[in-house]
Amino acid sequence: MAKVCWYFHLHQPFRLAAQDVFSLGKNHEYFSADNAVIFQKVVKKSYLPMLTLLLELCQAHPQFVCALSLTGVFLEQASEYAPEVLVLLQQLVATGQVELLAETYHHTLASLYSTQEFNVQVHHHLQLLDQLFAYTPTVFRNTELIYQNEIGSMVAQLGFIGLLTEAVPRYLDGREKTRLYRSVGDEALPLLLKQAELSDDIAFRFSDKQWSQYPLTAQTYLEWLDNYRDDELINLFMDFETFGEHQWADTGIFSFFQSLNEMLIANKAAQLVTPSMVLTPLTKKQRCDLPVYDVPEPISWADVDRDITAWIENSMQQDALKQLYALEKIITTLPRSSSAKGSVTAKHIELLSLWRNLQTSDHFYYMCTKWAADGDVHAYFSPYQDPYEAYRNFCIALRDLSDRVKQ
Repeated sequence: MAKVCWYFHLHQPFRLAAQDVFSLGKNHEYFSADNAVIFQKVVKKSYLPMLTLLLELCQAHPQFVCALSLTGVFLEQASEYAPEVLVLLQQLVATGQVELLAETYHHTLASLYSTQEFNVQVHHHLQLLDQLFAYTPTVFRNTELIYQNEIGSMVAQLGFIGLLTEAVPRYLDGREKTRLYRSVGDEALPLLLKQAELSDDIAFRFSDKQWSQYPLTAQTYLEWLDNYRDDELINLFMDFETFGEHQWADTGIFSFFQSLNEMLIANKAAQLVTPSMVLTPLTKKQRCDLPVYDVPEPISWADVDRDITAWIENSMQQDALKQLYALEKIITTLPRSSSAKGSVTAKHIELLSLWRNLQTSDHFYYMCTKWAADGDVHAYFSPYQDPYEAYRNFCIALRDLSDRVKQ
């Protein structure tokens, strides 16, 4: 049986409050009070039960391991709205069986628009993980698993030993997605590719009564895994909210996950691994000898095409992103305080924080105008009636921030 790598992503955006164009210059409350309500709802349905289950698996089985990626905006909300979630995460990390991955603090598209801003946000994320968990990640996970050749170079230059991304058939050219690959260029950054079909069987199809494999049992899934050779690597990447929020508890998702992992642990031919367990032993020569995954155009784990059109396809998204990143030069060089050796002012810190929270990829996802199956998924996650309302609301908040910055 192949090695199995579990990776879960924990993220909640700061959703925008309803914006009124007639309040420009008067109301600077951009983010909704409902964020606390939404977060606490997901805490009860997903975060607490699943984190508790992961901790029980760690305590009962030293062989159980997994990887988590925690955005900075998620951790801010956990600290403010549900500190018990933060405590559970700290207990999990303390077991030594849970690997934390690095990413952009604000879960942004900065890797596509500004190398400088990308580097700053990664640095801020590393600082937060050190502060909360005394942990330094060695493996990187970009927002939405977005990747292209240039991003591989950026991540390698930051000193990470590897990166997680999507396996896209048009760039694999018929090769297996259950192999390690490396980036283009001299950096030879190792890449772990998501096994989309097996991941989505849990994340999306698990409770679909029209699915030919419904109801999916742990035994059936284990048999699927057993079809892979022992020199392969099955990367099961999914949102943490799969457990309890997207797939409700009454679907049996928690018992499925527990049973499956207990079966894997009992199976001596199986091995659970984390990204660093796979990547750390590699020598420089072994990294260079890995097959190249040449990705000239950006990919992601979203939608049928696994590209980035979910965030940048239409004119609304493009306009919002253009306006947002046009502020970078001025907002990152605002006048500093004349005291304290030129330290940044409280107002500067506030404006930077607002600007970076507006960069969160979710805001542009809500503006997507795709229809059919992709559109259904977008509508599920969006708090807006339609993409046009999302664009209008975002632009009012951004205009107010822009005016404040230019003042």
